[in-house]
Amino acid sequence: MNVEDQQRPHDEAAPARPSGAPREEVRATTANGSANLFPALPVPYRQRRRWRWTSIAVALVVVVLGAGGGAYWWQLNQAKLPVGIVQGNGRIEADEIDISTKFAGRLAQLLVQEGDMLSAGEVVARMDTRDLEASLMRAEAQLQQAQKAVDEARATQEQQRSQVALAKQQLDRTSYLVQRGNATQELLDQRQQQLDGSTAILNAATARVAQADHGLAAAQHEVNLYKINIADNTLIAPRDGRAQYRIANIGEVLPAGGKVVTMIDIASVYMDIYLPTLEAGRVKVGTDARIVLDAYPAIAIPAKVSFIAVQSQFTPKTVETQTERDRLMFRIRVRIDPELLKAHAQAVRSGLPGVAYLRLDPDVQWPVRLQQMKGL
Repeated sequence: MNVEDQQRPHDEAAPARPSGAPREEVRATTANGSANLFPALPVPYRQRRRWRWTSIAVALVVVVLGAGGGAYWWQLNQAKLPVGIVQGNGRIEADEIDISTKFAGRLAQLLVQEGDMLSAGEVVARMDTRDLEASLMRAEAQLQQAQKAVDEARATQEQQRSQVALAKQQLDRTSYLVQRGNATQELLDQRQQQLDGSTAILNAATARVAQADHGLAAAQHEVNLYKINIADNTLIAPRDGRAQYRIANIGEVLPAGGKVVTMIDIASVYMDIYLPTLEAGRVKVGTDARIVLDAYPAIAIPAKVSFIAVQSQFTPKTVETQTERDRLMFRIRVRIDPELLKAHAQAVRSGLPGVAYLRLDPDVQWPVRLQQMKGL
């Protein structure tokens, strides 16, 4: 028995046919005498079937409308904020720091991968410094030579001081003998001339010592300069953060200022939102805020307003009507506490969308959903 035979009423069941025999085509004659391959079922059966499907459809519509209405009511109730609290959409951002080369050169070592956490002072990469090291060795040799020149000049200065002291003693003795008549005035003049010559030579030796000292200082500065340049070719992370992009690879020759790694500063994370004039005019630097990310809807991150734009964004050139004034938007920056970021450095991400809530009235209590900080 096929499905149609099972669904017919018992009093109208089709006559039995032998098993395996072909099904005879049942034709019905319409009013105009034409054959109809699909004769109509009895009216009571069709009515019952139509009522059953209609009931199912109505029930499905009621369920769908009820679920949609409940979801809409729940969202409306959740999104409702008390007077004195405003909100704006935005994305979490962090300050990006480009770790770049100071001098042109070849990248010799790259010690980090994208996503690695970096500490302030950690070595990120090293440049090839063999040419600078050779220049440093030359500068150190020149420094030693300058030091020897200083030693020689000082020795000559001491020698001339001894000559001046001797000439002065001879002048004093000759002056004593001249007073007693035991020496001539000519000898006294010769002794005076010798003293003057020795003093002049001493002054020249003193000048050469000063010159040698300056040469020594210049050589020392040259050595220090090469040491600083070599140290600057060791690229380090200036702040705590995360390696965001690795731009260069080992062996590449980079120009001065060539970027090697871009990192994000995990201590400077913020969200920029835009508020209309009436709301932005009530915001102050330090206003309490909460940030709720789409990825973590159950966590309200504490934050503070750190910046308020002094000029509106997307401003028409000529503002004449109240409607246009209402469309003026001001950029507000909401910054997360650096200490909180440091305690959750592994969870810091940039680019995540979310909503920032600002409490314009400090007397207003935060809603319960904006007080949840589980997971922080």
